[in-house]
Amino acid sequence: MNKVFIIAEAGVNHNGSIELAKKLIEKGAEAGVDAVKFQSFKASKLVTVNAEKAEYQKANTGNNDENQYDMIKKLELDYDKHQELMDYATSKGVMFLSSAFDLESIDLLVDLDLSVFKIPSGEITNLPYLRKTAQTKKPIILSTGMATLGEIEAALEVLKDNGTTDVTILHCNTEYPTPMSDVNLTAMNTMKDAFKVKVGYSDHTLGIEIPIAAVALGAVMIEKHFTLDKTMEGPDHKASLEPDELKQMVKSIRNIEQSLGTGVKTPTESERKNKQIARKSIVAKTPIKMGEVFSEENLDVKRPGTGISPMLWDEMIGSKSTKDYQTDELIKR
Repeated sequence: MNKVFIIAEAGVNHNGSIELAKKLIEKGAEAGVDAVKFQSFKASKLVTVNAEKAEYQKANTGNNDENQYDMIKKLELDYDKHQELMDYATSKGVMFLSSAFDLESIDLLVDLDLSVFKIPSGEITNLPYLRKTAQTKKPIILSTGMATLGEIEAALEVLKDNGTTDVTILHCNTEYPTPMSDVNLTAMNTMKDAFKVKVGYSDHTLGIEIPIAAVALGAVMIEKHFTLDKTMEGPDHKASLEPDELKQMVKSIRNIEQSLGTGVKTPTESERKNKQIARKSIVAKTPIKMGEVFSEENLDVKRPGTGISPMLWDEMIGSKSTKDYQTDELIKR
């Protein structure tokens, strides 16, 4: 199978600091991810000046006098910072990705010649946004949190009609953190069957077990939030992995990849040597004289498996011995 593409979602966990953002890229590279993803937006284009924060944002920022506009305004990255982070990611051997949250930010990412465009869950019903992203003709990753199957189908039609030929759908739940009872992981393959596209999983649960399970179910892409420290102030830190956890997730996913194999059921190279030891042969239960008739009274089945297979038991019963046997001796033809 192809290698699972792992995206470490730095998001806004840089807290507006270019140095923290670089540190996140560095830690993502050390963990072995394929890409580190940020978020591109203009606060004035994304939310109204009076928009309230989500409940999880209120709980995680500790400042309920601050509205959503004020919170995200501090987290904007301008063009030069994007370019600096993109260059730094390249120097660390990982892909730089970012989700645009408004039309102006799509232009910014086009100017940067981003190789892949990621559409966040909140934009799946934004027709102008979908159309503009599709017109880049770049591969697109589409997150589907909060969406119905019908909404996903409509979004895919817009992308297709506007020039996109390469789409990967990510199953997602946008609650931070997502309760286990709401993960609905098998919906990932429902979408795969319905739309005949590549599918993956964008995770907001606590821990690493659900992304690993998604890979076992066939996800070709995994996205997971990470941070330098879960105790930092900010909306997404608490539902993110710390660097050591991210490294363990990547390692586990790579192990799962290897374990999935080809799907062909056949003895593997490593186990062939065990066949003669673990399987059994037909042996003499008691001393047997030449010419004596083999029966259930004088034959038995024991290890090792270097003699006649017990699958031939019925053929042996009733035939005559061609030699003398001692107890436990392997029967010969």
